[in-house]
Amino acid sequence: MDEHESRRLDIAGQRLVDAFNHSPYLSFNQMKMCFEDDTIRCYLDARDELIGNVNFNILHGGVAATMLDSVGGIVAMLEIYRRNQGELSEQVKKISRLATVDLRIDYIAPGTGKQFIASAEVIRMGRKGCTSRMQMVNDEGKLIAVGIASFAF
Repeated sequence: MDEHESRRLDIAGQRLVDAFNHSPYLSFNQMKMCFEDDTIRCYLDARDELIGNVNFNILHGGVAATMLDSVGGIVAMLEIYRRNQGELSEQVKKISRLATVDLRIDYIAPGTGKQFIASAEVIRMGRKGCTSRMQMVNDEGKLIAVGIASFAF
């Protein structure tokens, strides 16, 4: 990747995380997207209001699903820019239409920890859709949940 291409992706990645970080739902959940090392990660600090199992102080599964769905989608959006297919206006149109059509989450371990970090990778990109594989770990690096999602655009 040349310098111009790298700069273009840096700008796109930063704009995507800025947009997500101003989304009402992610703001409500206090999730934060960060563009780091040419990829996007989602961070969430543990809080009492996110607990699903009060007996064992475990993160609610819906919160994990939200993180994984969100990071899978934003990484798919970045991949649309990365592939540089078509005019910029076509890429923006695809990104604005991107929607989850299928989501599967496997909960590997109880969601305990002080912070949770979700990441994703695109495993297939087509003309009208994308499939991402996601994972969430806690602040100690323990795998909490994994997922796979399909997005249409």
